[in-house]
Amino acid sequence: AFPDRADILIMESTYGNREHPEDQDTDETLEAIIRDTVKQGGRVIVPAFAIGRTQELVYRLNNLVEAGDLPPDLAVYVDSPLAIDATSIFRAHPEAYDEETAEIMMTDPDHDPFGFRLMHYTRSAQESKALNFLKGPSVIISASGMAEAGRILHHLKNNVEDSRNTVLITGFQAPDTLGRRILDGHKRTKVFGEVYDVRAGGAGVTGVSGDADRSELLAWAGHLSQPPRQTFLVHGEPEAAFALAERMRSQLGVPQVIVPELGQRFTI
Repeated sequence: AFPDRADILIMESTYGNREHPEDQDTDETLEAIIRDTVKQGGRVIVPAFAIGRTQELVYRLNNLVEAGDLPPDLAVYVDSPLAIDATSIFRAHPEAYDEETAEIMMTDPDHDPFGFRLMHYTRSAQESKALNFLKGPSVIISASGMAEAGRILHHLKNNVEDSRNTVLITGFQAPDTLGRRILDGHKRTKVFGEVYDVRAGGAGVTGVSGDADRSELLAWAGHLSQPPRQTFLVHGEPEAAFALAERMRSQLGVPQVIVPELGQRFTI
């Protein structure tokens, strides 16, 4: 939705200094990471937000498997009760799908964009623990998205020291989170207070992020009929926020773009 005007504008800036890859490039990157890990006989461990991100990943994996771009016997597990509940809501409302998803649902062999033959949804704690004893390559998607809590911690604990495995990061990771440390290539990290050697490979895919990229943010703000009196950029690291602020001034002619500091006050 594009508002026509705003006196005061507060907007996020998570990806204010970069662009997301095209959908096809994202799928190709996802495919390559999984194929390389499967060749090594390893597992792909994916910390993912339960609502939105998990469904996006499952949707893409479903399309790759059905298109023959990933092994037909690849086992994929969604290990998050909240994600399972959310996916059931997505399934129940096909009237809300965009044209692309609706078409895929009609042509999909089982008419389900969120599942295929070897897609497993594990709800109970017992089913989750059983994933530790899997044999052969697999993909495990679990919450939380920044690997700070939830079942994903157990999967990282059991898989991060195996060099055949890959930890796939699919969204923004806040500083000082476990997900960020893995993405930044830390060789040792703590899980449940114990130190583990990180031998698993770390990879990132930004194309599935729910946050707008630089062009999308500028396009959204550019729909305003006139610049706001004040614009505040939040929800972004300083480098991204200040880069977007400069673009808004130079490209959109927004006169006052502010990146607030902690505790700072403003009169509007």
